[in-house]
Amino acid sequence: MTKFPRLTLAALALATAATAHADDAKTLHIYNWSDYIAEDTLSNFEKETGIKVVYDVFDSNEMLEAKVLSGKTGYDLVVPTGAFLSRQISVGAFQPLDKSKLPNWKNLDPSLLKEMASFDPDNKYGVPYMWGTTGIGYNVDAIKKRLGDDAPVGSWDLLFKPEYISKLADCGVAFLDSPTDIIPSVLAYLGKPPNSTNADDYEKAAKPLLESIRPYIRYFHSSQYINDLANGDICAAIGYSGDILQAASRAEEAKNGVKIAYSIPKEGAQLWIDSFAIPKDSAHPELAHKFLNYLMEPKVIADVTNYVWYANPNAAADQYVNKDILDDPSIYPPAEVKKNLYVYKTKDAKLQRVMTRVWTGITSGQ
Repeated sequence: MTKFPRLTLAALALATAATAHADDAKTLHIYNWSDYIAEDTLSNFEKETGIKVVYDVFDSNEMLEAKVLSGKTGYDLVVPTGAFLSRQISVGAFQPLDKSKLPNWKNLDPSLLKEMASFDPDNKYGVPYMWGTTGIGYNVDAIKKRLGDDAPVGSWDLLFKPEYISKLADCGVAFLDSPTDIIPSVLAYLGKPPNSTNADDYEKAAKPLLESIRPYIRYFHSSQYINDLANGDICAAIGYSGDILQAASRAEEAKNGVKIAYSIPKEGAQLWIDSFAIPKDSAHPELAHKFLNYLMEPKVIADVTNYVWYANPNAAADQYVNKDILDDPSIYPPAEVKKNLYVYKTKDAKLQRVMTRVWTGITSGQ
């Protein structure tokens, strides 16, 4: 019988630690929004590179920001939205990009990069991922049944006027659990600047309107409404464009008779850009750059758009995007609609506290 040398416990521990370290050195940790990537994006990346991906999800910028500002995210890539990216950049939360490791950067749309530069000067920290609008998703038949053929589905009236939303309470209305999405929408509807710096606009204009419709809102959540719309469990929601279009697609695939539509309200709506950024505490920035460059391959990002129904910032990817998505004005809005879109801007700490106080009072019902 062949004898093997006996490993001491110390040697075994060292060997195990070395293996774990080697495995960890090839592991990329990503924190992204829920329902926000194609089914095979990560597996294809793993096959192509040999890098393992650990992928976790969140469903609000506030949830992500708490982790980012702690300085101990445990992630190599995170996906904040515009103004949140800006605020997190200002406190040194991210590592600058090494553009020499991102040859596919050339595929990005210069006009979108210019838009991004308003919250990420010189495009130093963020790689744009997806963009879209915040608007109204609704069950076509349920709305028609309660409000008739003249239901104001193209206006915030549908959900911001008690006379309309009260008639939808029985079939269910959901709002995003996000003050930075809802409150600017209310301000725009009231004819106020959506990025107002006047505290009175929040406390004496937005708050009373939200209080007047609060009894008719079933819940506040930033992802649950997707399946609830698709299943017919609610009939209207303020949500993100791609999420609502995903709900429409799921209902169609299920053949459950539910028809979901999306509208960009005529009074104005928020245009947002989500970007990948590398946290300061990232242990694997090299792997992060490899993933970012992979995502900027036109076919890869087009596949994501075709799955999640959000517009991407990659000009070279248009040829691979499904024509029904590329031609859909709710996903790629025409110029006349874009004129009424606005980008949320970072507020100072005092005004942010006002917004938070107003929102907490509304969502808690107090």
